[in-house]
Amino acid sequence: MKYTRLTKEQFEALHHEFANFLATQSIDKKEWDDLKTNKPEVAEQELDVFSDLIWEGVLVQTKYVEHFSKNHIFLFNCLDTEVRSIVLKTLEPEVDFMTSKGLEWMVNNLFTDAIDIHVGKKEYQGERNAAIFDIIQQGAILSDGQLYQQIDNIVNAK
Repeated sequence: MKYTRLTKEQFEALHHEFANFLATQSIDKKEWDDLKTNKPEVAEQELDVFSDLIWEGVLVQTKYVEHFSKNHIFLFNCLDTEVRSIVLKTLEPEVDFMTSKGLEWMVNNLFTDAIDIHVGKKEYQGERNAAIFDIIQQGAILSDGQLYQQIDNIVNAK
């Protein structure tokens, strides 16, 4: 398996797509039920293959991911050959970027000495989608890129 198996909730949300996937494998509901009972290892393989297909489709389209922690915000722009990053770090330990109050504080203090901003870029070590998946596995979420673009515009306007 290249990525990770989808969760039960994700499979439930994608049940129509999974049914279509099984149909492309010439597996109908009766045969699927039989596989789960009598050949669970084959059923597991089908779940894994479907999971990888879904992940691959999501990752190919991924342009931005974000990771928030108490004192850091990591913003990533996932390009074809490199990932660009903006890291915001508060120097005030009581600030919590995981709260709306902390984010409001960040907006009000963006250009003060209370926030370190680091901009970087790195070529992918290996395959692009695997690198993005690793970032997601560390806690990042998919993003529309709005925050990245706003901070990037501000930083580049200096």
